[in-house]
Amino acid sequence: MSTAHNGGSEDITRSLRLMWEGRETPNRGPRPGLSLDAIVTAAIELADRDGIAALSMRKVAAELGVGAMSLYRYVPGKEELLDLMLDRVNGPDPGETMEPAPGTGWRERLEQVARGSYATYLRHPWLLQVNQSRPLLGPNALLGFEFSLTGLRGLPLSGREKVAVIQTLDAYVTGLARTHVLAQQLSEQSGMSDQEFWDTQAPLMEIAHRSGAYPEVFALSEDSFDITGDEIFAFGLDRVLDGLARYFTRPADDG
Repeated sequence: MSTAHNGGSEDITRSLRLMWEGRETPNRGPRPGLSLDAIVTAAIELADRDGIAALSMRKVAAELGVGAMSLYRYVPGKEELLDLMLDRVNGPDPGETMEPAPGTGWRERLEQVARGSYATYLRHPWLLQVNQSRPLLGPNALLGFEFSLTGLRGLPLSGREKVAVIQTLDAYVTGLARTHVLAQQLSEQSGMSDQEFWDTQAPLMEIAHRSGAYPEVFALSEDSFDITGDEIFAFGLDRVLDGLARYFTRPADDG
């Protein structure tokens, strides 16, 4: 499913410099109001609407009503622009405080992290098409990591265990988000509703039922599949957090 990857530039220092230092507005050339921040915002909006495959310097420039060459005064190319987009959306949500509220435990903070990440994937489904196995450590991405780590403060965990906890949680969230996004995209692209899809298979299911080969399947109640995606997400997240709770409180000699 991946169609792009971050850190795609041959010289990743160009992206890192832009993330950490930004770029001053050139003295001449671009129209007033054009900025690196505006370019990244337009690129994210384009990807949100049309998918990551639609991302190009030309199309981003069109979103801003300028010529494509104007963008190159701010960002070297599409690879670096994608890196900046990822750093923007992978940070904590605006308004979130880095320090947990008084009385907030690790479970509440990790649930906040998971739900925030899930919402980010649904707002920006193109993220699921980007290979982020080598993330660039921009300021917002590091803030997101810091935000997660604050929930593990004070627990008897090594650094490796903390990283494993965060990656385990992210893997769960990413998997459920991918399922949700793919189902939504398929419904939109096919023009067939979920109800129509299942109704089409009903006659064959009658044959399968009469065969007697699938007793457990047909023993399920009629409302078994009425569970929503949000309910599935909440159920699975609780089970992941339950497992972490048992691990955090294990006897020391169980290592």
